[in-house]
Amino acid sequence: MCDYSLMNVPNRLAREGEDLVAHRFPTGSLGLASPCEVKRPAPMRMVRQGGWWNRIREFFNPPVMEPVAAVCIPPGARLKLQDIPLRMQQEFGVGPVEEVVFTQITAAANSYRDAVRFSTGREVRLQELREGQRMKVLDLSMAEELDLEKVRAREELVYRLR
Repeated sequence: MCDYSLMNVPNRLAREGEDLVAHRFPTGSLGLASPCEVKRPAPMRMVRQGGWWNRIREFFNPPVMEPVAAVCIPPGARLKLQDIPLRMQQEFGVGPVEEVVFTQITAAANSYRDAVRFSTGREVRLQELREGQRMKVLDLSMAEELDLEKVRAREELVYRLR
Protein backbone atom coordinates (compact mmCIF):
# COMPACT_ATOMS: atom_id res chain seq x y z
CA MET A 1 0.00 0.00 0.00
CA CYS A 2 1.96 2.96 1.31
CA ASP A 3 5.02 2.64 3.52
CA TYR A 4 4.68 3.76 7.14
CA SER A 5 6.70 6.89 6.35
CA LEU A 6 4.01 8.10 3.92
CA MET A 7 1.02 7.72 6.26
CA ASN A 8 1.17 11.42 7.20
CA VAL A 9 1.34 12.47 3.55
CA PRO A 10 -1.91 13.02 1.62
CA ASN A 11 -2.53 9.79 -0.26
CA ARG A 12 -4.94 8.04 -2.58
CA LEU A 13 -5.34 4.66 -4.25
CA ALA A 14 -3.92 4.00 -7.72
CA ARG A 15 -6.09 3.65 -10.83
CA GLU A 16 -5.60 1.17 -13.66
CA GLY A 17 -3.74 2.64 -16.63
CA GLU A 18 -2.27 5.44 -14.52
CA ASP A 19 1.31 6.60 -15.06
CA LEU A 20 3.37 7.05 -11.88
CA VAL A 21 6.82 8.24 -10.96
CA ALA A 22 9.11 7.51 -7.99
CA HIS A 23 9.16 10.69 -5.90
CA ARG A 24 10.99 11.70 -2.72
CA PHE A 25 8.44 13.07 -0.26
CA PRO A 26 9.12 15.59 2.55
CA THR A 27 9.42 12.63 4.95
CA GLY A 28 12.58 11.62 3.05
CA SER A 29 11.01 8.40 1.78
CA LEU A 30 10.66 7.37 -1.82
CA GLY A 31 7.11 6.62 -2.90
CA LEU A 32 4.90 6.82 -5.96
CA ALA A 33 3.17 9.95 -7.21
CA SER A 34 1.45 11.31 -10.28
CA PRO A 35 3.94 12.95 -12.68
CA CYS A 36 1.49 15.86 -13.12
CA GLU A 37 1.58 16.63 -9.40
CA VAL A 38 5.35 16.29 -9.16
CA LYS A 39 5.89 18.74 -12.05
CA ARG A 40 3.21 21.17 -10.90
CA PRO A 41 4.54 24.72 -11.32
CA ALA A 42 5.19 26.84 -8.27
CA PRO A 43 2.54 29.49 -7.67
CA MET A 44 3.44 32.85 -9.10
CA ARG A 45 3.81 35.69 -6.69
CA MET A 46 3.25 39.29 -7.48
CA VAL A 47 6.36 41.35 -6.95
CA ARG A 48 5.21 44.34 -5.04
CA GLN A 49 6.96 47.60 -5.13
CA GLY A 50 7.50 49.13 -1.79
CA GLY A 51 9.81 49.57 1.07
CA TRP A 52 12.08 47.12 2.76
CA TRP A 53 9.30 46.09 5.18
CA ASN A 54 7.36 44.61 2.26
CA ARG A 55 10.44 42.72 1.08
CA ILE A 56 11.05 41.34 4.57
CA ARG A 57 7.39 40.33 4.92
CA GLU A 58 7.46 38.53 1.55
CA PHE A 59 10.74 36.80 2.48
CA PHE A 60 9.18 35.32 5.63
CA ASN A 61 5.90 34.42 3.89
CA PRO A 62 6.94 32.24 0.94
CA PRO A 63 4.24 30.91 -1.42
CA VAL A 64 2.46 27.82 -0.14
CA MET A 65 2.78 24.75 -2.37
CA GLU A 66 0.03 22.14 -2.58
CA PRO A 67 1.42 18.84 -1.24
CA VAL A 68 2.04 15.97 -3.65
CA ALA A 69 -0.21 12.99 -2.88
CA ALA A 70 1.36 9.57 -2.41
CA VAL A 71 -0.27 6.99 -4.67
CA CYS A 72 -0.87 3.74 -2.79
CA ILE A 73 -0.84 0.45 -4.66
CA PRO A 74 -2.32 -2.74 -3.21
CA PRO A 75 -0.15 -5.88 -3.10
CA GLY A 76 -0.68 -8.10 -6.12
CA ALA A 77 -1.13 -5.25 -8.60
CA ARG A 78 0.76 -5.57 -11.89
CA LEU A 79 2.96 -2.67 -12.99
CA LYS A 80 5.24 -1.90 -15.91
CA LEU A 81 8.55 -0.66 -14.45
CA GLN A 82 10.47 1.57 -16.88
CA ASP A 83 13.89 3.23 -16.91
CA ILE A 84 15.51 0.34 -15.01
CA PRO A 85 19.16 1.34 -14.40
CA LEU A 86 21.84 -0.78 -16.08
CA ARG A 87 23.27 -1.85 -12.71
CA MET A 88 19.88 -3.18 -11.61
CA GLN A 89 19.35 -4.86 -15.01
CA GLN A 90 22.60 -6.75 -14.60
CA GLU A 91 22.04 -7.61 -10.92
CA PHE A 92 18.48 -8.91 -11.38
CA GLY A 93 18.81 -10.29 -14.92
CA VAL A 94 16.10 -8.04 -16.38
CA GLY A 95 15.75 -5.57 -19.23
CA PRO A 96 15.22 -1.78 -19.23
CA VAL A 97 11.41 -2.27 -19.06
CA GLU A 98 9.83 -5.10 -17.08
CA GLU A 99 6.42 -6.16 -15.87
CA VAL A 100 6.49 -6.49 -12.08
CA VAL A 101 4.10 -7.36 -9.25
CA PHE A 102 3.72 -4.97 -6.34
CA THR A 103 4.28 -6.70 -3.01
CA GLN A 104 5.03 -6.11 0.66
CA ILE A 105 8.13 -7.86 1.96
CA THR A 106 7.41 -7.55 5.68
CA ALA A 107 4.59 -6.79 8.08
CA ALA A 108 6.92 -5.21 10.64
CA ALA A 109 5.92 -1.79 11.92
CA ASN A 110 8.15 1.19 11.17
CA SER A 111 10.04 -0.48 8.34
CA TYR A 112 10.03 -0.03 4.60
CA ARG A 113 7.94 -2.86 3.19
CA ASP A 114 6.74 -1.84 -0.28
CA ALA A 115 8.57 -3.64 -3.08
CA VAL A 116 8.21 -4.92 -6.62
CA ARG A 117 8.81 -8.53 -7.68
CA PHE A 118 10.35 -9.27 -11.08
CA SER A 119 9.39 -12.34 -13.14
CA THR A 120 12.73 -13.84 -12.03
CA GLY A 121 11.40 -13.90 -8.46
CA ARG A 122 13.82 -11.22 -7.24
CA GLU A 123 12.36 -8.34 -5.23
CA VAL A 124 13.50 -4.75 -4.83
CA ARG A 125 12.15 -2.27 -2.30
CA LEU A 126 10.70 0.99 -3.62
CA GLN A 127 13.36 2.79 -1.57
CA GLU A 128 16.00 1.27 -3.86
CA LEU A 129 14.45 2.63 -7.05
CA ARG A 130 15.77 5.78 -8.68
CA GLU A 131 13.94 9.03 -8.05
CA GLY A 132 12.06 9.88 -11.21
CA GLN A 133 11.80 6.24 -12.33
CA ARG A 134 8.55 5.74 -14.24
CA MET A 135 5.95 3.01 -13.99
CA LYS A 136 2.46 2.31 -15.25
CA VAL A 137 -0.34 0.55 -13.39
CA LEU A 138 -1.36 -2.33 -15.66
CA ASP A 139 -3.83 -4.32 -13.60
CA LEU A 140 -5.39 -4.00 -10.16
CA SER A 141 -7.73 -7.01 -10.52
CA MET A 142 -5.27 -9.42 -8.87
CA ALA A 143 -4.61 -7.00 -6.04
CA GLU A 144 -5.55 -8.07 -2.55
CA GLU A 145 -8.60 -6.34 -1.18
CA LEU A 146 -7.29 -4.00 1.52
CA ASP A 147 -9.12 -1.36 3.46
CA LEU A 148 -6.69 1.56 3.87
CA GLU A 149 -8.32 2.72 7.12
CA LYS A 150 -8.03 -0.77 8.68
CA VAL A 151 -4.36 -0.94 7.70
CA ARG A 152 -3.70 2.45 9.30
CA ALA A 153 -5.59 1.51 12.48
CA ARG A 154 -3.65 -1.76 12.78
CA GLU A 155 -0.31 0.02 12.26
CA GLU A 156 -1.19 2.66 14.85
CA LEU A 157 -2.11 -0.08 17.35
CA VAL A 158 1.15 -1.95 16.75
CA TYR A 159 3.11 1.28 17.12
CA ARG A 160 1.38 2.12 20.44
CA LEU A 161 2.06 -1.36 21.81
CA ARG A 162 5.82 -1.03 21.25
